[in-house]
Amino acid sequence: MANSNPTNTFCGWLCLSGLILLMDQASKYAVERTIEYGERVEINSILNIVHMMNPGAAFSLLADAGGWQRYFFIALASGVSIWLVWTMRRRPTRLEAASYSMLLGGALGNLVDRVWRGSVVDFLDFHWSYSHWPAFNLADTAIFIGVCIFIVSIIGSRNHQVHDEGDNSDHENNKGMR
Repeated sequence: MANSNPTNTFCGWLCLSGLILLMDQASKYAVERTIEYGERVEINSILNIVHMMNPGAAFSLLADAGGWQRYFFIALASGVSIWLVWTMRRRPTRLEAASYSMLLGGALGNLVDRVWRGSVVDFLDFHWSYSHWPAFNLADTAIFIGVCIFIVSIIGSRNHQVHDEGDNSDHENNKGMR
Protein backbone atom coordinates (compact mmCIF):
# COMPACT_ATOMS: atom_id res chain seq x y z
CA MET A 1 0.00 0.00 0.00
CA ALA A 2 1.30 3.47 -0.89
CA ASN A 3 2.41 5.69 1.95
CA SER A 4 0.00 8.63 2.12
CA ASN A 5 1.75 10.36 5.01
CA PRO A 6 1.67 14.08 4.03
CA THR A 7 5.12 14.71 5.52
CA ASN A 8 6.72 11.91 3.49
CA THR A 9 4.92 13.09 0.35
CA PHE A 10 6.06 16.68 0.96
CA CYS A 11 9.63 15.49 1.51
CA GLY A 12 9.45 13.48 -1.71
CA TRP A 13 8.39 16.54 -3.71
CA LEU A 14 11.17 18.57 -2.07
CA CYS A 15 13.63 15.82 -3.05
CA LEU A 16 12.47 16.13 -6.68
CA SER A 17 13.09 19.89 -6.49
CA GLY A 18 16.53 19.21 -5.01
CA LEU A 19 17.33 16.72 -7.77
CA ILE A 20 16.38 19.29 -10.40
CA LEU A 21 18.56 21.88 -8.66
CA LEU A 22 21.53 19.46 -8.52
CA MET A 23 21.18 18.41 -12.17
CA ASP A 24 20.90 22.05 -13.24
CA GLN A 25 23.97 23.14 -11.29
CA ALA A 26 26.01 20.10 -12.37
CA SER A 27 25.23 20.74 -16.04
CA LYS A 28 26.14 24.44 -15.71
CA TYR A 29 29.37 23.55 -13.91
CA ALA A 30 30.26 21.10 -16.71
CA VAL A 31 29.60 23.75 -19.35
CA GLU A 32 31.70 26.33 -17.50
CA ARG A 33 34.60 23.89 -17.16
CA THR A 34 34.59 22.49 -20.70
CA ILE A 35 33.36 25.25 -23.03
CA GLU A 36 34.86 28.71 -23.30
CA TYR A 37 32.49 31.64 -22.81
CA GLY A 38 30.82 32.40 -26.15
CA GLU A 39 31.95 29.10 -27.72
CA ARG A 40 29.49 26.97 -29.66
CA VAL A 41 29.78 23.15 -29.93
CA GLU A 42 27.58 21.59 -32.60
CA ILE A 43 25.85 18.42 -31.37
CA ASN A 44 23.60 17.80 -34.38
CA SER A 45 21.67 19.74 -37.02
CA ILE A 46 19.30 21.34 -34.48
CA LEU A 47 21.26 21.50 -31.20
CA ASN A 48 24.40 23.31 -30.13
CA ILE A 49 25.87 23.49 -26.65
CA VAL A 50 26.99 27.04 -25.96
CA HIS A 51 28.36 28.92 -22.97
CA MET A 52 26.30 32.09 -22.48
CA MET A 53 25.63 34.29 -19.45
CA ASN A 54 22.19 35.88 -19.14
CA PRO A 55 21.83 38.70 -16.59
CA GLY A 56 18.16 39.12 -17.54
CA ALA A 57 15.09 36.93 -17.48
CA ALA A 58 13.66 34.63 -20.15
CA PHE A 59 14.65 35.67 -23.67
CA SER A 60 17.22 38.04 -22.06
CA LEU A 61 14.45 40.37 -20.91
CA LEU A 62 16.05 43.24 -18.95
CA ALA A 63 19.56 41.95 -19.77
CA ASP A 64 20.77 45.50 -20.44
CA ALA A 65 19.03 47.11 -17.45
CA GLY A 66 22.21 48.18 -15.69
CA GLY A 67 22.54 45.62 -12.89
CA TRP A 68 19.52 46.28 -10.65
CA GLN A 69 17.70 43.35 -12.30
CA ARG A 70 20.04 40.85 -10.59
CA TYR A 71 18.71 41.86 -7.16
CA PHE A 72 15.15 42.09 -8.43
CA PHE A 73 15.30 38.53 -9.81
CA ILE A 74 17.00 37.27 -6.63
CA ALA A 75 14.16 38.76 -4.56
CA LEU A 76 11.51 37.47 -6.98
CA ALA A 77 12.93 33.91 -7.10
CA SER A 78 13.31 33.88 -3.31
CA GLY A 79 9.72 34.99 -2.77
CA VAL A 80 8.34 32.57 -5.33
CA SER A 81 10.37 29.71 -3.81
CA ILE A 82 9.05 30.43 -0.32
CA TRP A 83 5.49 30.58 -1.65
CA LEU A 84 5.96 27.28 -3.54
CA VAL A 85 7.23 25.49 -0.42
CA TRP A 86 4.35 26.92 1.63
CA THR A 87 1.85 25.84 -1.05
CA MET A 88 3.35 22.36 -1.28
CA ARG A 89 2.84 21.96 2.50
CA ARG A 90 -0.90 22.48 1.99
CA ARG A 91 -1.28 19.03 0.36
CA PRO A 92 -2.04 19.92 -3.26
CA THR A 93 -3.09 17.30 -5.80
CA ARG A 94 -0.33 15.16 -7.30
CA LEU A 95 -0.29 17.14 -10.53
CA GLU A 96 -0.14 20.44 -8.66
CA ALA A 97 2.62 19.13 -6.38
CA ALA A 98 4.60 17.90 -9.39
CA SER A 99 4.16 21.31 -10.99
CA TYR A 100 5.24 23.19 -7.86
CA SER A 101 8.21 20.87 -7.41
CA MET A 102 9.43 21.45 -10.97
CA LEU A 103 8.92 25.20 -10.61
CA LEU A 104 10.77 25.24 -7.28
CA GLY A 105 13.74 23.27 -8.61
CA GLY A 106 14.01 25.54 -11.64
CA ALA A 107 13.61 28.74 -9.64
CA LEU A 108 16.29 27.62 -7.18
CA GLY A 109 18.65 26.62 -10.00
CA ASN A 110 18.53 30.08 -11.54
CA LEU A 111 18.55 31.73 -8.10
CA VAL A 112 21.84 30.00 -7.24
CA ASP A 113 23.32 31.31 -10.51
CA ARG A 114 22.27 34.88 -9.79
CA VAL A 115 23.69 34.77 -6.25
CA TRP A 116 26.99 32.97 -7.06
CA ARG A 117 27.68 33.96 -10.65
CA GLY A 118 25.82 37.27 -10.99
CA SER A 119 23.85 35.97 -13.98
CA VAL A 120 22.37 32.74 -15.30
CA VAL A 121 24.39 30.21 -17.32
CA ASP A 122 22.52 29.22 -20.49
CA PHE A 123 23.84 26.45 -22.74
CA LEU A 124 21.10 24.72 -24.76
CA ASP A 125 20.88 26.31 -28.21
CA PHE A 126 18.18 24.85 -30.45
CA HIS A 127 18.03 26.09 -34.01
CA TRP A 128 16.62 25.45 -37.43
CA SER A 129 18.80 26.63 -40.28
CA TYR A 130 19.88 30.12 -39.19
CA SER A 131 16.98 30.74 -36.78
CA HIS A 132 18.00 30.19 -33.16
CA TRP A 133 15.75 29.87 -30.13
CA PRO A 134 17.28 31.86 -27.25
CA ALA A 135 19.71 29.70 -25.28
CA PHE A 136 18.36 28.21 -22.05
CA ASN A 137 19.26 25.70 -19.33
CA LEU A 138 17.82 22.78 -17.33
CA ALA A 139 16.29 25.12 -14.73
CA ASP A 140 14.40 26.92 -17.49
CA THR A 141 13.27 23.54 -18.84
CA ALA A 142 11.98 22.49 -15.41
CA ILE A 143 10.09 25.79 -15.08
CA PHE A 144 8.53 25.31 -18.52
CA ILE A 145 7.50 21.72 -17.73
CA GLY A 146 6.16 22.84 -14.33
CA VAL A 147 3.99 25.51 -15.98
CA CYS A 148 2.69 22.96 -18.51
CA ILE A 149 1.82 20.48 -15.73
CA PHE A 150 0.09 23.27 -13.80
CA ILE A 151 -2.03 24.18 -16.85
CA VAL A 152 -2.97 20.51 -17.30
CA SER A 153 -3.94 20.31 -13.61
CA ILE A 154 -6.15 23.40 -13.93
CA ILE A 155 -7.84 22.09 -17.08
CA GLY A 156 -8.27 18.67 -15.46
CA SER A 157 -9.81 20.13 -12.29
CA ARG A 158 -12.18 22.32 -14.31
CA ASN A 159 -13.25 19.38 -16.46
CA HIS A 160 -13.75 17.32 -13.31
CA GLN A 161 -15.87 20.10 -11.74
CA VAL A 162 -18.00 20.43 -14.89
CA HIS A 163 -18.46 16.65 -14.97
CA ASP A 164 -19.40 16.57 -11.26
CA GLU A 165 -21.86 19.45 -11.71
CA GLY A 166 -23.43 17.59 -14.62
CA ASP A 167 -23.78 14.44 -12.50
CA ASN A 168 -25.42 16.44 -9.70
CA SER A 169 -27.91 18.10 -12.03
CA ASP A 170 -28.75 14.72 -13.61
CA HIS A 171 -29.28 13.33 -10.11
CA GLU A 172 -31.56 16.26 -9.21
CA ASN A 173 -33.50 15.83 -12.47
CA ASN A 174 -33.97 12.11 -11.79
CA LYS A 175 -35.38 12.86 -8.33
CA GLY A 176 -38.28 14.71 -9.88
CA MET A 177 -39.06 11.80 -12.21
CA ARG A 178 -39.65 9.31 -9.39
